[in-house]
Parts: sequence; structure tokens; C-alpha cells
Amino acid sequence: MSDHGYEVFDDPYCYRGTFVLKNRAGLTDAKRLQAFELEMSSLRADEPLPNGRFGPAHYCAVHKHLFGDVYTWAGRYRTVRTAKGGNVFCYPEHIDKEMRKLFGRLHKGVLRAPASSGDFVEMAAEFLAELNAIHAFREGNGLAQLAFLRLISVRAGHPIDLTKLRHGPFLEAMIKSFQGETGSLEAELRRLI
Repeated sequence: MSDHGYEVFDDPYCYRGTFVLKNRAGLTDAKRLQAFELEMSSLRADEPLPNGRFGPAHYCAVHKHLFGDVYTWAGRYRTVRTAKGGNVFCYPEHIDKEMRKLFGRLHKGVLRAPASSGDFVEMAAEFLAELNAIHAFREGNGLAQLAFLRLISVRAGHPIDLTKLRHGPFLEAMIKSFQGETGSLEAELRRLI
């Protein structure tokens, strides 16, 4: 188990004999890496995010924007199997296919026609739950998911305010959504509009 709470097997992303992710700064201490990652991704999150067509490539560009100063693999799908808290994420060999399916549904739903805020929240919760279950990247999924959801919300006409996010309840709602219960996540998203 890593310091980020992930369970990973045969992890080429980490320095040998550690759970510390290889990084551009060469940091081998988990706490220093965590602080560096937070500082760099926070700075990047304050900048305008990449424009795109709201597909998998756009999502990857957002991840690369947020984490490219920290990890060489930022913006590329992970190649190892991971789990967190006993929940196994999408196997890497299925990520591309699942991402294309998920983003196809996004384009047929919330991005296709104007939706009421209630419909938007319902669709956004389902999208976010599925995106989290795929967990496309080795690290940085949570921030990338929220940043991308913010872009979607603006495009859909229901901008969310991430400064209102309550981290504990939101994390609990995300965990419940992994089990298929999106009601808590919808409630948390409703607070952000």
C-alpha cells in the first residue's frame, strides 16, 4: 500500500523498494513529494485549463496540465492495476475502451442539449462516479476529475464553485458512488452550483 492509500502490484511508477512515485524533482520522500505535487498542481489549477472537445484526449490534456510539472507520465493512462480501500479500479487494458464509452455518453447527454440544474446534477454525478471507477491515471485522478467537471459545468450552463467543496463529505460521496449509490454525490454537487 502506498502513502496515497493505493494498492498496486508491480509498480514501475515507483522508485525501487518504495511506494514513492518517480517524479521530475527526484524526490524520494513521500511527504516531500506530496507537498511538491500539491504546490505544483495548485499553481496549475489556478491557470486556465486547456480547451478541447470534451473527450478523452481533452481529459488527458487537463491531467497533463495539472501534473506535468511533477510526473513525466502526466496525461497518459496508467499501465498498472490499482485499488483503493479494497475497491479495484478499471484494469489498464480496458481504460481506453471505457473512456471512449463514457465520453460518448457525455456527448449524448449533458453536452448535447441544455439541461435543468437537476438533470445536470444527476448526469454529472453518474459521469463523475464512472470516471472515478475507471481511474485513468496512476495519480491525480481526483483533481483532474473535479477540474474537468468544472469545465463541463460551465459548458452546460450550470457552473460549479469548487471553493464550496466539503472535502470529507465529498470523498464519502465518491466512495458510495463506487458502489452505485450516487444520491450523496448528487447532494454534494447540488451544493456547488
